Amino acid sequence: MLVDEVVIDLEDAVAVPAKEQARTAALAALEGWSGPGVAVRVNAPRTPWCHLDVIALAQLKEMPHSIVVPKVESAGDIAFIERLLDGSELASGRSRPLRIQALIETAIGLSAVQEIAAASSRLDSLILGYADLSASLGGAPSLDAWLPAQHAVLLAARANGLQAIDGPFLGVAVDEPFLAAATRAHELGFDGKWAIHPSQLQSLEVLFSSTEAELKQAHAVIEALAQAQDGSGDGAVLLDGQMIDEAVRVSALGVLARAGAVEQATRTPTP
Repeated sequence: MLVDEVVIDLEDAVAVPAKEQARTAALAALEGWSGPGVAVRVNAPRTPWCHLDVIALAQLKEMPHSIVVPKVESAGDIAFIERLLDGSELASGRSRPLRIQALIETAIGLSAVQEIAAASSRLDSLILGYADLSASLGGAPSLDAWLPAQHAVLLAARANGLQAIDGPFLGVAVDEPFLAAATRAHELGFDGKWAIHPSQLQSLEVLFSSTEAELKQAHAVIEALAQAQDGSGDGAVLLDGQMIDEAVRVSALGVLARAGAVEQATRTPTP
């Protein structure tokens, strides 16, 4: 699968006069959705359309899986969305609660990212939005200049058990700048990256997918530590000439989780 999730956009991709029409079209598409996982980017809090988007989506019985909330600037923004979802889902009888993904794309939102990350049990991920953040900060930061923002979002996500998703590279080509940005996000530890054009999907899938060698090594780490704990009770053990311990096991579980294989290797060493 090239795509983990499709995001239907009701915000920046839709001109103001077409907001109602776009919402109606999105609802119709979701009623018969049979593709990959799907989310909808609603309009931002404090706009005239946000509450209408959220209420309408909460009335659908199955899809989407989540909503992407743009320009989140505080825990209060997430609380607003959460209250709308609570009431709307109760009224509609929706059985599967909608999840929330928060787009961090303003200076205010970036400064409050830890607070935002801890705001709701519905929250699944933080997404770094470069275009609006660049406008909010002023200028056009280089790849290295984005590091502080990337670190802030990644740290907040990890501290709160959320996924960290890197925002899209704004060019549509699969060229050196795109590959450099995607590689940087992968090396930093982001769980994935948005694509702005279908031509970028294959490169992102290869980059963010675990290789067979990585999966094999992860399984070996988990099994070696389990055997050591069951036998001698050791918390650290040598594997292929390297010392491994619980921290390495947690990292190995992360590799398997990203590959959807964690359930095959969740044997916890005996205390």
